Amino acid sequence: MSPVLAPGPVSPAVLAGIVAAARPRLVGRVERLLESQADVVGLPVGVGDLVMIGATEPVLAEVVAAAGSRTTVLPYGDLRGRRVGEPVLSAGRQMQVATGRQLLGRVLDGLGRPLDDGPPLDTSTAVPIHHTPPAALERPRITQPLQVGVRVLDTLLTSGRGQRVAILAGSGVGKSSLLSMLVRGTEAECSVLCLVGERGREVREFIENDLGPEGLARSVVVVATSDQPALVRRNAAYLATRVAEGFRDEGMDVNLLMDSVTRFAIAQREIGLAAGEVPTTRGFPPSALGLLPGLLERAGTSASGSITGFYTVLVEGDDLNDPVGDTVRSITDGHISLSRDLANAGHFPSIDVLRSASRVVSSVCTAEQRALAAQARRLLATYDRARDLIEIGAYATGADAEIDRAVALHGQLDDFTRQPLHELTTAGDAWRLLAAVLGDGAAGADGVTAGGAL
Repeated sequence: MSPVLAPGPVSPAVLAGIVAAARPRLVGRVERLLESQADVVGLPVGVGDLVMIGATEPVLAEVVAAAGSRTTVLPYGDLRGRRVGEPVLSAGRQMQVATGRQLLGRVLDGLGRPLDDGPPLDTSTAVPIHHTPPAALERPRITQPLQVGVRVLDTLLTSGRGQRVAILAGSGVGKSSLLSMLVRGTEAECSVLCLVGERGREVREFIENDLGPEGLARSVVVVATSDQPALVRRNAAYLATRVAEGFRDEGMDVNLLMDSVTRFAIAQREIGLAAGEVPTTRGFPPSALGLLPGLLERAGTSASGSITGFYTVLVEGDDLNDPVGDTVRSITDGHISLSRDLANAGHFPSIDVLRSASRVVSSVCTAEQRALAAQARRLLATYDRARDLIEIGAYATGADAEIDRAVALHGQLDDFTRQPLHELTTAGDAWRLLAAVLGDGAAGADGVTAGGAL
């Protein structure tokens, strides 16, 4: 009798193929078609499951609502040419994305597929794009500052590793350019940049000009342009967050930069309305704002690493209290307000310091640094309060010592808050420069006095 040979080890990819082949095929049919959605009957699937519409050249779609035997699905592609009665096959899974260091320097679309000319991705590491945030009591406190290379942010609005920051602004005031500075100037080990609903023309321009080869080499870029279906735009945010979580799980400090949360909410508005939700706040259905905490809470610290999140919000009509802006600001650990007046005056970055705040400054800055920042903010506020009198010549020098000092230092403080796009400053140099500007002998970030700072 011949000996029985024990089977050899089976690779994860082969095992996954065997499981997929053995899985029962669940098939329904299209009952109703619109240009951007379809109703399917006879298919027992849940919300978030993927399906394939059509027998030839099938279109990938996702279930967004279910009622009785009918499910509503939205496509990741084009439904034109599909027919009522066509078969709909369950994919047996939800959306996934590859993770790991193989993604560094790569550009992905909203489905996790490479858009560049790089090698194919190893999908054996793929994980679902939806994930639960770390438990509240398992999050280490934010105690370490994060250098971002922008003077005004490193000093007057210091960020911490694991902080979540909202960048609030109208259109055309420099949000994307500021993000590119954060990517190039950060001391985080890698960055994940998510462009949601961007103009197609701007994507390559941003990657090649603003980000540059150095920034891209330690980054992952996820792109979903404005012409793509709502599901692609929405899931790009979840996908980018999951990629950042993969790096955090490896023990890395990660920057997650998303431009913009507003377009994520707009995409979810389209999805929610298609699913039958009732529009409420300014036309947004409940899910459009209700999904924001679950998305933003996934960033932050964990036992292994950290994700520092920078989320731009495209506020409506420069109203910083619009529904999306107000909701995001209430969730995040600080906000940066960009001013159209400053942008129009050629002031870059157009950060309005007095309308911005970081809620972790007391935990990540020394007492000397906090004193310097408070002094600078007080001088900026004093000048702003007396601006009208100063500009019309109604203020007489000597009437108020604090105003006199604010006027004397205003030009230097204004220069300090300006910074060319491709000029980066270390946090130590920024603190020494601020101490020198204030010029009163106060100790700088590392104990260097103002007189010897430069």
